[in-house]
Amino acid sequence: MADHLDILASQIGGRAIHRRTFTKADGRPLRLYGYQPHMEAPLPQEGGEVAKGGELRWHPLRREWNVYAPHRQNRTFKPSAADDPLAPSRAGGAATEIPFTDFELAIFENKFTSLHRDAPIPQSVIGVESAVAKGHCDVVVYTPEATGNLHTIGQDKRRLLLSAWIDRYEDLFTQGCKFVLPFESRGDAVGVTLHHPHGQIYAFPFVPKVQRDAAAGFQSGYDLAKHMAACRDAYSVTDAGGIDAICPPYARFPYETYLVPRRPVKGPWDFTEDEAAGFAELLGEMTRRYDAFFGQVTPYMLSLHAAPVGLEDNWQFHAKFYPLMRAPGRIKYLASVEQSTGAFTVDVMPERAAKELRNL
Repeated sequence: MADHLDILASQIGGRAIHRRTFTKADGRPLRLYGYQPHMEAPLPQEGGEVAKGGELRWHPLRREWNVYAPHRQNRTFKPSAADDPLAPSRAGGAATEIPFTDFELAIFENKFTSLHRDAPIPQSVIGVESAVAKGHCDVVVYTPEATGNLHTIGQDKRRLLLSAWIDRYEDLFTQGCKFVLPFESRGDAVGVTLHHPHGQIYAFPFVPKVQRDAAAGFQSGYDLAKHMAACRDAYSVTDAGGIDAICPPYARFPYETYLVPRRPVKGPWDFTEDEAAGFAELLGEMTRRYDAFFGQVTPYMLSLHAAPVGLEDNWQFHAKFYPLMRAPGRIKYLASVEQSTGAFTVDVMPERAAKELRNL
């Protein structure tokens, strides 16, 4: 893969989106997205060995594949600000993951990846089905600044992020991945090890159980958009551009929120310009509301759920916010019952959660 510049087919309000694809010294791809072409020459880089994923093992009781990647035990853990690996590199300073002094938005292959296009053949385990963990894991760096969140980075950067997500969906599906999950884990309570504003993308060689079950629900006739429209008066938090932010009546986490297009689409690549702008706005608005309501940087898990390959029939794209708080200063722990049965005990009624978040 050579260092080259191109322009994405998508635009934002008539503005071109530029992508620079660069190969790092260790062979991993780095993609820089921006409203301006990125022309800077790279600084010196570090090479070295890169992990090539783990292996898959089938759980015969839960009926699901899990990923085993012991090399991830050695991944970077809460470095100092001076050693931030997601920051731009500085001339004369230590190399970071991004060998440039500035950028708008960056996506690179995870150095401590769980899934890899060249994943090894798994070891044989008695009585357990195994498979090659072929796939891809990206790190998505929202901004060169060391602090910030989906609200503070602003609408222009959120729209750029959405365009970058769509670009990665297209590429990873072309590579043969079956399900692509852009996500963000935020806060120490979620287990974040790098505090620089960022998310990730996992591209799976199989459709995970949660998505298989969701596909079965859609194929059996469940209409998410129609149901959320019927619930709007009691469960809506806010809306923008034809996208509803809503606490579903079957939420499992206190203050859980879905972002649901009123017009069913398979994935964000099908958005109109208004829907794309509305979705981007709500990513920031829900982050702002959570922090305002809980009075702190709210730990949450955000995930985008687009149609898996082969299970597109009736699928409706949606995004989910799972905050790990049940009240200001009180974490919602997933303890024995939740972990052992999958049956969540929910401390706050979704209709109350919607009202409180709506009234901020």
